Amino acid sequence: MWVDTVKLKDFRNYKECSLTFDENVTFLYGENGQGKTNILEALYLCSTTKSHRGAKEKDLIRFGCEEAHIKTEFIKNTGRHYIDYHVRKNDKRGVAIDGMPVKKASDFYGFLKAVMFSPEDLMIVKSGPAERRKYLDREISQTSGYYMKALSNYNHVLLQRNKLLKDIYNDSSLKTTLDVWDDQLVFYGELVINQRREFIKTLQEILKPVHKTISGGKEDIRIVYQPNAGVDYFRDILRKNRERDIINASTTSGPHRDDFSIMINGYDCRSFGSQGQIRSAALSLKMAEIRILKNVTHETPVLLLDDVLSELDGIRQECLLSEIKGVQTIMTGAGIDEYIRDNIRIDKVYYIKDGTAAC
Repeated sequence: MWVDTVKLKDFRNYKECSLTFDENVTFLYGENGQGKTNILEALYLCSTTKSHRGAKEKDLIRFGCEEAHIKTEFIKNTGRHYIDYHVRKNDKRGVAIDGMPVKKASDFYGFLKAVMFSPEDLMIVKSGPAERRKYLDREISQTSGYYMKALSNYNHVLLQRNKLLKDIYNDSSLKTTLDVWDDQLVFYGELVINQRREFIKTLQEILKPVHKTISGGKEDIRIVYQPNAGVDYFRDILRKNRERDIINASTTSGPHRDDFSIMINGYDCRSFGSQGQIRSAALSLKMAEIRILKNVTHETPVLLLDDVLSELDGIRQECLLSEIKGVQTIMTGAGIDEYIRDNIRIDKVYYIKDGTAAC
């Protein structure tokens, strides 16, 4: 799989822009704040429906405009395709694949497969459980529309149950209706938990040898899934915590509170890892992600590198660069001189300045 072109209109700081990418490595360079990352963000948005920076869709629209438009053309094993992605300030987004409107994100997510690696990915290791849940949901959804639908249904039921809990606080007679929502929450929750467990099992198998290479054989990495409520006792824990949930007007148990630990040599990397180990763990996760997508979907994802080589030392750079062989890579950096070396073949270059791209 590789991206041929992307066209932007009123997206971020781009009034209008069109870029054509090489099948191998395309490098975008320029000073900070000129719009390099915005191009990667547009591509990632067309893959996952999400900004990797967590931006709200209305913030993607150029200042003073009512909507933004992204058109991405790419080639995969089913031929040439294109995605039209409209972001509207006062309306829902509009998405079309090959000219056919797509209403559900689950029917669109991952049609274009991309892996983003940016400095923000260190937060997967360093930050709280919410970042790691986002990582799980994002990566599993790229390989399983079934999971995305189950997660969407779970979140919908969770929202309705929380609303009911607030109503029960004022009207206790509504308590008897909780069983209906609990049944649905358990049904979809068990699907989410099982798929997360299977994904982490697969991730562990691929991650272990990858991290061994990155650490020079010095470190052993292990991913430990920490479900907030297992499939065997989710229903029981909901009943046990029912009164507490009513008092808090919120569901306190379920996969929306899951986490996983990244253990290096038996220690939790989040609490005890050095900066180098945190970078290595984040890099290992991304390299494993590429391999999982290849193995499961039989397609090679597009790799988006947002100024990450400057964050890695020589050994980690070599490991990442060995992974991009045969993978279309679109990467950014402040200057090009530091990247011109024997082990990086740059096939196409764009200079980005003030929302314009010069080849």
